[in-house]
Amino acid sequence: MYRILVVEDDRAIADAITTQLAAWDMTARAVTDFRNVLGEFAAFEPHLILLDIRLPFYNGYHWCQEIRRVSKVPIIFISSAADSMNIVMAMNMGADDFIAKPFDMNVLLAKVQALLRRTYDFAADTSLLEHHGAILNIGDGSLTYMGETIPLSKNEYRILLTLMQNKGKVVSREKLMEALWATDSFVDENTLSVNVNRLRKRLDAVGLTEFITTQHGIGYIVK
Repeated sequence: MYRILVVEDDRAIADAITTQLAAWDMTARAVTDFRNVLGEFAAFEPHLILLDIRLPFYNGYHWCQEIRRVSKVPIIFISSAADSMNIVMAMNMGADDFIAKPFDMNVLLAKVQALLRRTYDFAADTSLLEHHGAILNIGDGSLTYMGETIPLSKNEYRILLTLMQNKGKVVSREKLMEALWATDSFVDENTLSVNVNRLRKRLDAVGLTEFITTQHGIGYIVK
């Protein structure tokens, strides 16, 4: 079942769209926190986004750029600002289509279905993990925070992946070493400590301080 994220601050329009999509066996969710559209996107992992230009706090162009930093998910702009300049700007920002308001719901549905067919006949879904604004892309191993991509070594990625997959839970040092065995022939306690410290320095450098907490004698936790 396809998941559609609706980024529209007009509640009546958002509700009408989600109801119509649900009638066609799609799971649709409307964004509620317009300060944290990227976080809701990462948590929901939609197959397609319907995005208005005029939004509270940050406009649709801003969120299109932020989403494009971490994902190639299809984006359709829906807006009453349908002059040629806005349409061209939307497409240049990375949008896949543009629908002018007011629109016929059947036309919207047809465009959504066509774009889903074109995209997912040829591309695999990409999984994202999000925590406190940090987004880990499992598809390509990249980490993004506040619009900045943080390079990770293969060991740093596996440590962070394991911790974020178990966020809120203490992950033992033994479990983390098992995760690293997939990339190195031998991993000891010192190798793990060195990699955790390097990872922490990378996170600290972009403002993610205390992202990883040590549970002495047990392991580490992201909370």
